[in-house]
Amino acid sequence: MPVRSTQLVLHLSAEARYIAAAEFVTTVQLRLSMSRRILVTSALPNANGPIHLGHVLEQIQTDIWVRFQRMRGHETLYVCADDTHGTATMIKAEQEGVAAETLVETMRQLHMADSRGFLIDHDNYYSTHSPENQHYSELIYNRLQQAGLIFTEQVEQLYDPEKGLFLADRFVVGGCPRCKTADQYGDNCEACGATYNANELIEPKSIFSGATPQLRGSDHYFFDLARYTEFLQAWTRSEAVQPEIANKLAEWLDDGLRAWDISRDAPYFGFTIPGTTDKYFYVWMDAPIGYMASFQNLCEARDDLNFDDFWAVDSSAEVHHFIGKDIVNFHALFWPAVLDGSNFRTPTKVHTHGFLTVDGTKMSKSRGTFILAKTYLDHLSPEYLRYYFATKLNGSVDDLDLNLADFAARVNSDLVGKVINIASRTANFLVKQFDGVLASEVHDPELMSQFHAQVEPLAALFERGDTARAMREITALADAANQYIAKHEPWHMAKDPEQRNAVQLVCSQSINMFRCLAVFLKPVLPVTAEKAEAFLNVDALLWAHAKTPLLGHTINKFKPMLQRIETAQIEKMVAASKVPEAPAAAATDSETPATTETIGIDDFLKVQLKVARIIDAQPVEGADKLLQLTLDVGDHQRQVFSGIKAAYQADNLVGRLTVVVANLAPRKMRFGVSQGMVLAAGPGGADIFLLSPDSGAEPGMDVK
Repeated sequence: MPVRSTQLVLHLSAEARYIAAAEFVTTVQLRLSMSRRILVTSALPNANGPIHLGHVLEQIQTDIWVRFQRMRGHETLYVCADDTHGTATMIKAEQEGVAAETLVETMRQLHMADSRGFLIDHDNYYSTHSPENQHYSELIYNRLQQAGLIFTEQVEQLYDPEKGLFLADRFVVGGCPRCKTADQYGDNCEACGATYNANELIEPKSIFSGATPQLRGSDHYFFDLARYTEFLQAWTRSEAVQPEIANKLAEWLDDGLRAWDISRDAPYFGFTIPGTTDKYFYVWMDAPIGYMASFQNLCEARDDLNFDDFWAVDSSAEVHHFIGKDIVNFHALFWPAVLDGSNFRTPTKVHTHGFLTVDGTKMSKSRGTFILAKTYLDHLSPEYLRYYFATKLNGSVDDLDLNLADFAARVNSDLVGKVINIASRTANFLVKQFDGVLASEVHDPELMSQFHAQVEPLAALFERGDTARAMREITALADAANQYIAKHEPWHMAKDPEQRNAVQLVCSQSINMFRCLAVFLKPVLPVTAEKAEAFLNVDALLWAHAKTPLLGHTINKFKPMLQRIETAQIEKMVAASKVPEAPAAAATDSETPATTETIGIDDFLKVQLKVARIIDAQPVEGADKLLQLTLDVGDHQRQVFSGIKAAYQADNLVGRLTVVVANLAPRKMRFGVSQGMVLAAGPGGADIFLLSPDSGAEPGMDVK
């Protein structure tokens, strides 16, 4: 099957390829004469709750890229929407005693307010529960059916007889069929990492009613994804996705694609499938179509936009999706196949990012690091976080860590102490002694040329999403500017009437270097850029403005643009984010909790506990919860699989002492053999804490 719509994939691959080498030596000329039309989306937040900093990360990443493209002179449109459909929405609305439509619209308004708070510049923020989305969902379905890509098949599912609905895997809990751990979801075990079908759970229960589910058959509608294997093998290698994503997708493609279940049974909040009365589109069928629906809604509001100009097969425009790596299969397998099968163009590129951790671990409500967007905005400026995320995003799928101490130090040092400092140290000399008029010539052309020379290399970094390197280069320029000011000491020169001309030259060049930095940082710091524009007395800064200096131009009096972050602000934000854990019920001396199975002292004495040092830790491919640990137990090494990935980053564990059950029989898992068990405490998920011996313990010591 031929690949369609690849003529635009990675538009810079031929004309502006940037190669990152050991040193920053490549310059790239992006041709402004080639005007681009670009439609950009970020993943749709779920309508069941407020957005948190993980959602904000993605929207900031997208917004920086969009603002950069606009500064380059390209027509760039950014649309998004709330992901509204599904059983969870229906149940939540029922619990709150409101109509589902009321719930999703209320949440949409809250999401839009949070996005605006973080300076996210959407052209349209819509909803998947819309007439436009229903229209395109039905249109795409009908085209797929006409193409012979839809078929029906009976499937067996767990059914809640009390609620009267079929249960998705995450709506069923029970004992893990492998390790017997209780209260595990219906798709995988957080304790041992095993995957299974929901009907394999021990004593399964519906999370809605607590009833024991029944196994029932139902006819479902499937999209024949396997027929698109050859198409997707070509598309995923066309630079439409990052190389590491292409490699991951290749594993799934090589294993063989299965048909995709695109239907759900009533009752369900969503759109009915044409020709049926009790079958609904699965949320992941109509959610990505929400991108098209939001854009169509924008087209209806603007006379200068046409839907087909961006979504027709022969479109010369570009479509870019920004997503997290947890949903890459939907966007890079299912979505392009559905688009091609329904005669629409495929995405130009899917930009995938990693997960967000805070202080090295998964966001935690009990630790106060599960921070909602609104909570952050109640305490700190959005530009602080925009900048910090920019220093972390490198265009790869690596996870990002928000280290709160580093966050404050980086913002205070880079922005306040370096960039803003350039203008604050020199502007007053120009205003007081020269009525704000800049010199008519450049004082140090060689240094100034270093700033102008970074225009295209930095543009290439922004283009490919490597803002981390871009911020490093910008900070290096700020250092050079501050060194220049310190070398010439205009505050001393200003005392000597004979150096009056030199004062104007040095301070004018300093302001021009600051102007370049303001241009480069404008996609990241839009409010600060507006303040810089007012200070510089110029119209809106464009990327090309950093190529030439302002000469003989009059600036205004300098006013503070950014304040330092105070530690107390962060502490208050964390405190406001903490959710106390429910206290566990205590057992009295005379009774044992009914859920606890007792053992005798002889059984306990059989357990051999030893100190072990973690000498290597790696994520387990294909397992969401597991880390593969290599342990030094004194006289030997052994491998243990532990379900602690949600709480710890692998790199942070190397060198740490822990306690291992040394005489536990080896257990064969689908990822390999686990030779023991490390001990940890906590309620689970991100709140897992490895047991660590006191200092002085050595690998191989017995634990008494």
